[in-house]
Amino acid sequence: MPRAAGVIPLLLATACVEGGDGEGTATPDTRAAATQSEPATLETGERSSPPLDASEAEDPVVVVFMGTSLTAGLGLTRDADRFTDLIGAMADSAGMPVEVVNAGVSGDTSAGGLRRLGWVLEEPLDVLVVELGANDGLRGLDPEALESNLREIARRTRERYPDARLVLAAMEAPSNLGPSYTERFRSLYPRVAAEVGATLLPFLLEGVAGEPDLNQPDRIHPNREGHRIIARDVVWPGLEPVLRAAAADRPPSGRP
Repeated sequence: MPRAAGVIPLLLATACVEGGDGEGTATPDTRAAATQSEPATLETGERSSPPLDASEAEDPVVVVFMGTSLTAGLGLTRDADRFTDLIGAMADSAGMPVEVVNAGVSGDTSAGGLRRLGWVLEEPLDVLVVELGANDGLRGLDPEALESNLREIARRTRERYPDARLVLAAMEAPSNLGPSYTERFRSLYPRVAAEVGATLLPFLLEGVAGEPDLNQPDRIHPNREGHRIIARDVVWPGLEPVLRAAAADRPPSGRP
């Protein structure tokens, strides 16, 4: 996997930390807040697939993004500039009705994500995108615990919604924890994705971490342009087929 600079893994782990204890505070309001504040637009070039037909477009595909400050869009002035909301705009441009729910919590760990999963799953969803692990790496937590938490998130989601599709965003550990830890951390994502049948996205900050022009003044959190690149180059290529499959597989009358 190409990397822009040797400091990228360290920047990534730091990027997801916000507040004192590094786990953030989750409330049910986050699950209910589908990002509808302002319309977002993003240039996507030619469509890779035709728009869905009318029967497929009766109900939107509900896609929930559960993650850290990267998902929450920490530091951005508009929710519409978050990569999650940009994905919603791109889906709309592609003729796919999608309801985006941003369940990002700054500073969250995989254990924190697992603890709040219950209220994330209170409302039906079609696709769950999981962006967790960077704070685990920053704290030097055992990669086996991260792997177990990700597996359990997948298990509980499928237990509640058997037809739900899972998408896992790969993360990186700080390079200062040594090559053995870094490799154990990196290798768990493709392994978990394969075992639970999830679509694996590349390293979320690929092409963005370590780039001053793509990050906020703290040089840690992506700025508006950084989020555009995350949406267009990292998330959309892997998520688009998942959204189309979720829409195509549902009954014409929508979710039962």
